Amino acid sequence: MVNAIWKSIGEGKIEPVYLLTGVEQYLIDTTIRRIVKAMPDIDEGSVLRFDLEETPIEAVLEEADTLPFLEDRKLIIANNASFLKAADKTKEKVVHNITLLESWLGNPSPTATVLFLAPYEKLDGRKKIVKVMQQKAVVVEAVPLSGRDLTTWIQNEAGTNGIKIGPEIAQVLVEMAGDSLLTLSNEITKIGMYMNGNGEVTREIIEMLVPRLPEMDVFRLTDAYMTGNVKRTISIYHDLLRNGEEPIMLTSLVAGQIRLMIHVISLLKKGYQQQQIAKTLNVHPYRVKLIMENRSIPKMERLLLILQKLAHIDYQLKSTGGKRERVLEIFFMEPLRV
Repeated sequence: MVNAIWKSIGEGKIEPVYLLTGVEQYLIDTTIRRIVKAMPDIDEGSVLRFDLEETPIEAVLEEADTLPFLEDRKLIIANNASFLKAADKTKEKVVHNITLLESWLGNPSPTATVLFLAPYEKLDGRKKIVKVMQQKAVVVEAVPLSGRDLTTWIQNEAGTNGIKIGPEIAQVLVEMAGDSLLTLSNEITKIGMYMNGNGEVTREIIEMLVPRLPEMDVFRLTDAYMTGNVKRTISIYHDLLRNGEEPIMLTSLVAGQIRLMIHVISLLKKGYQQQQIAKTLNVHPYRVKLIMENRSIPKMERLLLILQKLAHIDYQLKSTGGKRERVLEIFFMEPLRV
């Protein structure tokens, strides 16, 4: 959905009112930059900004209805529209005339574009103002991307850098760099510069240029251990040690991955779907997807036993000296009975 909105903005179709909501700040910032770029009379310095936790909505609407000076259209950003989420009386500093806003949304200013920013995980759909805003404004849902949406975004981002990337190679990039849009954007820009803005990205290029995140390597490490591939497990473990990772931190990360598996399996048994699980556990849907597709995960009893062993290893690492690397290595070399 966000890609379609960006395309419309790029074609110069700027609407009078936008609602940017969600916790993926990169999508919010990128949308703002694209709107600024699409408005020829506007630059970052001429954007009018209001903080709705400090300023009443009436001031924003008054500014929007005031004719612009030396430009065809003004751009206004109204941040922290907290009146769109569930009420928190203890934090309310300003009283807003919501009735006036509802009326204004029905007939917004023809000489201003107003961006309402609600950087919250969830809006209060029971409120009339939320319903009116969703009907009258162009809504940009800045939520973490996953699956096909994430792949499409990566391909579009690659296109803006003059390069091409296929769906399978896009998946390799996510496996290497994670699912943070800001990180992915930086890596794609770096790849584009390396390729002089031309050509198709290959697995070899990604493996050469993109450093693996420790979290993604821990997923590979855990996955190798679960499949009983001792050689691959030890190889990944030694790579992590050479990259400066500490056995105590790796033990904690592997234990966290095991706990996530336990929670996902429990919620799957209760009938939860991927998005519901991700929201309940407050993790990215991509991590849940990887676990759901992993056929090598042992039974719950075995996972709990592994977690118990990791707790014992954590205690050993924190209470003994000597070669700590060997303690965790011995654990990885033990056969996994499923």
